[in-house]
Amino acid sequence: MSEPPADEDASATRLAENGPELVPPTPGVTSRRRRDHYALRASAQMPSSRSPLGLGFAVTLGVLMALALALALAVLSDVLFDIFAAMFIALSLNPLVNMLIRRGMSKGRATLVVALGFAVVATAVLVFLLPAVLQQLVELVRGLPDGLAELSNQAWVQRVNSATNGGADAVIQQISHAVEQPSFWAFIAGGALGLGAGLAGWVSSGIFMAVLTLYFLVTLKGMKRGFYSLVSASKRHSTIYLTEKIMDSIGRYIGGMVVLSFINAVFSFILLTLTRVPYAGAISVVTFFITLIPLIGTVVTTVIMTFFALLSSPVAGLIVLLAMLVFMQIEAYVMTPKAMGKALYIPGATVLISATAGAVLMGFAGALIANPVAAAITLIIRHVVVPRRNAQ
Repeated sequence: MSEPPADEDASATRLAENGPELVPPTPGVTSRRRRDHYALRASAQMPSSRSPLGLGFAVTLGVLMALALALALAVLSDVLFDIFAAMFIALSLNPLVNMLIRRGMSKGRATLVVALGFAVVATAVLVFLLPAVLQQLVELVRGLPDGLAELSNQAWVQRVNSATNGGADAVIQQISHAVEQPSFWAFIAGGALGLGAGLAGWVSSGIFMAVLTLYFLVTLKGMKRGFYSLVSASKRHSTIYLTEKIMDSIGRYIGGMVVLSFINAVFSFILLTLTRVPYAGAISVVTFFITLIPLIGTVVTTVIMTFFALLSSPVAGLIVLLAMLVFMQIEAYVMTPKAMGKALYIPGATVLISATAGAVLMGFAGALIANPVAAAITLIIRHVVVPRRNAQ
């Protein structure tokens, strides 16, 4: 490429000083190239038309709007959580609708059957199961300090205490001090139960999520069609493919985790009942929600169940521990591959990081929804970010 004429810089200077009509044409330079070059030079030397007062006002207004948005999100955090939770539940029920459709049922009838089934189950849980479980949880919390005191007086604990130079008593005292703190139970319950307080808010939140779930399940197809219509035609095909894949994978993932958690809760109830551990129903319901956290949920429930079994007797604690260790192996190598099926695989490190981040941000409830969010982000990275990087 030939170098531009030497008088081009002088022409650009005259453009800035006198305007474009006073600059004569430069020989050897095309009009389009000369116009673009002169416009760039002129815009670089033209001072900003916005005054310092206007700029400061605009920046202040932007900061205030950002603070107002953050405050609104903080105030509406509970409502937003209910909305996202209802959407995830609807996505987990959508594979059941597709399964009924594959068996010859129409789309509307399949959706109606799944919606009615969910409504019956949600009503039974809220009306019959929830009051009994809450009553057992309250009794469990009230009787836990006395149970720890009785545990320290058992003969086998005294032998362990003598062998460890008071180590067993120190551990029991630390646990007793922890369970006496309201913040401990508030974290375990995710702020929902709060040692029995706020029951009306919890029930209303459950009803709100159940209604939203039914609405999302019935209108899911229309919602997706409306979302796709907002996407430009050039990107609509890829958007539809990615969205359908994300929703299908998340639905299978959540559905598989619910099935595994239900099996774990039933097994825990049977095991604790056979070993005559008190409050087996309440403990089993707690294990159901904890097991929704993959990879670490079963380990945590094993520790909890063994602890409460030890409060009953050392034999019960040993039986529960051994049975749960066997169950963990069966769950990992037999039930998980069958229940998850074609669901998205999430690496173990991602599970731990997302669950920890969710627990820090939103408590126990945040740990439950962190992994579906991580699954969606993983799919976006695989099908959007990585292909674009490879194409560059």
